[in-house]
Amino acid sequence: MELPLVVGVDGSHHSLEAVDWAVGAAARHGVPLRLVHASLWERYEGAAPAADPRRPWELVRDEEIAASAAERACRCGPDVKISAEVLPEDPVAALLRAGQDASGLVVGSRGRGELAALLLGSVSLAVAARATCPVTVVRGGEPNRRGAFGRIVLGVGEPGEAAGRSAAARFAFREAAVGHRTLEAVRAWRAPAGEVTDDLLLEGDPVRAHWSRAERTLDDALRACRRYHPEVSVHAETVEGPARKALLHAAATADLLVLGACRGHGRTVGLQLGRITHAALHHAPCPVVIVPERGRTHGGE
Repeated sequence: MELPLVVGVDGSHHSLEAVDWAVGAAARHGVPLRLVHASLWERYEGAAPAADPRRPWELVRDEEIAASAAERACRCGPDVKISAEVLPEDPVAALLRAGQDASGLVVGSRGRGELAALLLGSVSLAVAARATCPVTVVRGGEPNRRGAFGRIVLGVGEPGEAAGRSAAARFAFREAAVGHRTLEAVRAWRAPAGEVTDDLLLEGDPVRAHWSRAERTLDDALRACRRYHPEVSVHAETVEGPARKALLHAAATADLLVLGACRGHGRTVGLQLGRITHAALHHAPCPVVIVPERGRTHGGE
């Protein structure tokens, strides 16, 4: 049985945008869509109105939110198997638990309460940082969310344990294959001024050595996935400069930005979301998916 794609809904237009995106993703992958509304969203996103003494306001609100999201999903994807449920628990805990038996989690970029003006809602950030499955934060312009560009951008980070076996790369190639999209893999590199090491001297010009290493890292990260998905058109690009700037620039005309994030070790809970991942989650002009994996990635830089 195919694992469902789970979407967190809270009644905001941002969560409805997430529903629209998720319907398309579920249809492409042929998986069921499960809509989840947790009744304690207000702990994170704002205060609820006073309850109607004749009927609990929370019950009415929860039923309407779930039913409205399900109706919208059915209109967008009549061929997708859709279910909706209300869970009387903390939204982060509910989504993380649902994600344990899901092909992925999808959330909107903001909530619906007083804190909705923040660049990224606290629920979305917490879920992205702690989920054990890929998490897509649906954000950006309408053409990007609609998939108008036919491009997926993959951020390739430092080589590590997952070199050549990156979960993020596998995810990006699958998405490109099922959506018949071009994959652009981006590896940013920088040559710090005045940096001279023995191995760089052996390679000759230090700047060219950094560029050459970036090329090798990019090639290593893509080699295995290219063999498994020869049908995917891949454009590999090394960019000199900050990774955040390079990825956000590439994402301007992309349908999806894919980044890996390493799992915590020992007492560390969840994923290690570094500066680059945070920048993408807060500022990317397209939907962003965070893929848990081992080893060093852009998320840890």
